[in-house]
Amino acid sequence: MELEEGNLVLCTVDRIVGTVVFIKIDETGQEGSIITAEIAPGRIRNLRDYVVPKKKIVCKILKIIPNGNIHLSLRRVSQKEKKEVLEQYNQEKSAISIIKSMAGEKAESILNEIKKKGNVLEFLERAKENCNELEKLMGKGNCEKIISIIKKQKNKKSVIKKEIHLKTTSPNGIELIKNIFADFKDVEVKYLAAGRYVLKTESTELKKADNKLNEMINEIEKKSKKLGIEFSR
Repeated sequence: MELEEGNLVLCTVDRIVGTVVFIKIDETGQEGSIITAEIAPGRIRNLRDYVVPKKKIVCKILKIIPNGNIHLSLRRVSQKEKKEVLEQYNQEKSAISIIKSMAGEKAESILNEIKKKGNVLEFLERAKENCNELEKLMGKGNCEKIISIIKKQKNKKSVIKKEIHLKTTSPNGIELIKNIFADFKDVEVKYLAAGRYVLKTESTELKKADNKLNEMINEIEKKSKKLGIEFSR
């Protein structure tokens, strides 16, 4: 997984040093930090009311510094976003459990091979359409059993939303902004007020949908600059 600013990531609290919380991003193992102002709104009397070592938390990536430092926020994650990421985490755990129950002693080596290609849940989702990769790792019999299990599981769609700001003083500003959004499919764009827009999409795969919206927003930013439209998140 390649991390990008704006991504939602599941993290584990590693340690607290003074007023800074250090975490490990579960999927990549990279370290990041959260300053006190990004823990929760308002005055914080005790950081440990919000974060303690070993606790899993959902964060938003604010900035990735070239030297490897990753700045994150806990307070900018909505309850809905938190729920969706944790649901995805639980689905991934379930997928891993299925592999372990079928593979026995070979489970760890098989899981390592799968993780080289991405996360386990996405690998099994692909196997629904084409079982060749899974069959090579686990044999035809186990492959058919696993596909049967995951096909019975209901995939709940999650809604992903991201807000952006577009401002222009151009006389045909509305048309320019409409043209910016015209090329994007499968995404709902809603006008809020005063240059605020919300992009919304639904998917059974939270991370893919989140990455898709981030890519779209990056493209919107590029187009806005070319048209002289002020862009911000």
